[in-house]
Amino acid sequence: MPYQIDNRPLDLRERMYFPEIIRGIGALTGHFLRNLFFSRDPNPDILARPRGFGRSDNVTVQYPEEKAPYPPGYRGLHRLVPREDGKARCVACYMCAAACPAQCIYIEAGEVEGDPVEKAPVVFVIDELRCVVCGLCVEACPKDAIRMDTGEHAPPSYERAAQIWDKARLLRGPSVNYQHDPWLRREAPSIPPAQRAAMKASARPFPSVGTDEYAQTPGFSVRVLAAEAKERDDRARAG
Repeated sequence: MPYQIDNRPLDLRERMYFPEIIRGIGALTGHFLRNLFFSRDPNPDILARPRGFGRSDNVTVQYPEEKAPYPPGYRGLHRLVPREDGKARCVACYMCAAACPAQCIYIEAGEVEGDPVEKAPVVFVIDELRCVVCGLCVEACPKDAIRMDTGEHAPPSYERAAQIWDKARLLRGPSVNYQHDPWLRREAPSIPPAQRAAMKASARPFPSVGTDEYAQTPGFSVRVLAAEAKERDDRARAG
């Protein structure tokens, strides 16, 4: 129902302003006393908040002691995906840095000692203050070396330098190996033969029907989201 707009001219009481000022102070005082003496509703959803006497209007989440749950589609902070030998899957191809619209990724490439073929990042830095959490770096990576599946929010800090995450801080989480990883398909001097055999045995097949994002990034897939949307539309039409 549309709002009814009252376009009548102001009466004498309203033109004097002082009665309206007193009414405003009364409303403000009522909210202040109610929030002061009654318990706070911990539900941050304003639509589900009960109203009335004896209930506080204050629903501020006391962060970081209290944290609102993130939705299932929230991806979270970056992480560099490790291999089973502890090294980063990143091959310093600069695809993520090139795709980043905020230019918040800085990489310096270097050769792996004793390996004339393999290349790895010597420096890998992400400025979380500049990041717009678009996920283009995840989609651009050809080696599934960077993910946004931590489900974590950037921690608060008082210094700007604390939001500059380096390689040591980003390299974490469960390791990933695929059968078509180049360091497993060739004789890589940087990996001992026994360790390479163990990595090959634990490597999982690379899906041939999906993109990197669809196949390897859990919790966020364009194809899955599209299928879910189509299923909801079909149920709505059927119902």
